[in-house]
Amino acid sequence: MYIPAWPSLNPAYFVKSSALQSLPFPLNCTSKTYFYVARSGIYHLARALGLDKGGTVLVPDYHHGNEIFALRAAGARLRYYPVKKNLEPDLDAVAKLCEENPRVLYVTHFIGFPQPMAELQALCRDKGIMLIEDCALSFMSEYDRKPLGTFGDYSIFCLYKSLPVPNGGVLAVNSPLPPGGEDEKAPLGANLNCASKLSVAARSIELTLQWLRSRYETCGRALFTLKRAAGRTLSAGRVRRVPVGDTGFDLSIVNVGMSPICHTLLPRFEYNWIKETRRRNFRVLEERLRGSVSLLDIKLNEGVCPLFFPLLVKDKQSASRDLWQAGIETVEFWNRGDADLEHQKSDANFLRRHLLEVPIHQDVTANAAERMAEEIIRLRIGMAA
Repeated sequence: MYIPAWPSLNPAYFVKSSALQSLPFPLNCTSKTYFYVARSGIYHLARALGLDKGGTVLVPDYHHGNEIFALRAAGARLRYYPVKKNLEPDLDAVAKLCEENPRVLYVTHFIGFPQPMAELQALCRDKGIMLIEDCALSFMSEYDRKPLGTFGDYSIFCLYKSLPVPNGGVLAVNSPLPPGGEDEKAPLGANLNCASKLSVAARSIELTLQWLRSRYETCGRALFTLKRAAGRTLSAGRVRRVPVGDTGFDLSIVNVGMSPICHTLLPRFEYNWIKETRRRNFRVLEERLRGSVSLLDIKLNEGVCPLFFPLLVKDKQSASRDLWQAGIETVEFWNRGDADLEHQKSDANFLRRHLLEVPIHQDVTANAAERMAEEIIRLRIGMAA
């Protein structure tokens, strides 16, 4: 069994016709900019808003780090608000911080599960605060039957986390940008460059090899070995590639746009099927694991498109290693955040230590989801129910 952490790319998509469907938000948004990675969009937005000229941005204490790096690189001043174990903000704490007149409330929708947007939107409206939605992990999710990313003034998406594309971040602009920002004289993202063909080809090949390996494991593993050898050769020759999925912020690539192959692929995916498959796999794992391991206090409400199944484990690194030995690749999101917060006793730090992301993407069959649940129970890696 081999189940990759992220969706793989069926080579048939390279020749497939566009699907007869309407595209989901933000792909159907009239005012949007495509970047190579989402963090570049965050940086450009912060510069366009003039956040380096003053004003505080409220951000969640449970975060990846890339968004924090991007905001700080743009000159923004940050204050943290607490996120609870159910992946929702402490609304009382947020309201108290909003009394200090911050300029922006930055809201992250974690692994597809919406934040309480009615309350947060009302708070921002009452206090005159700009609202930014980070939907990097929540493409196609809805709240109150509206797509996430449509509630804030601006929203950011990371397409390659949900779709088998080699790169792609989207900045959706729902409100006019204020005057006085860095990009006032030119449209946001007007001067983006193309990514190197080598970077795009390497990641596209990797996604295709994952598809092969998940179906023909011996052959796929051999091809992966060849690819890694080629990668080491390029690295030894100091051939630079532009990565995705890494942690950090590189100012030299903020003006790189999404590659043309991604624009070609996006109309070809079956979005309704992707969403329903993810929801089905989440339910399979939830129903099978309930009572055997401790689960987060979250609900798969109507409209939610889960990115992963959140598994509470006793030891994150050990659990990830054990599942990998069973052929299941997991994601250890956000082991570390801002260094100033590391030693605090908080729900965010609990999640960093114990929350492991299990794949439920569109390549995972119902039988594979059942087998993953069986392995989790057999390995006894989950926190006790």
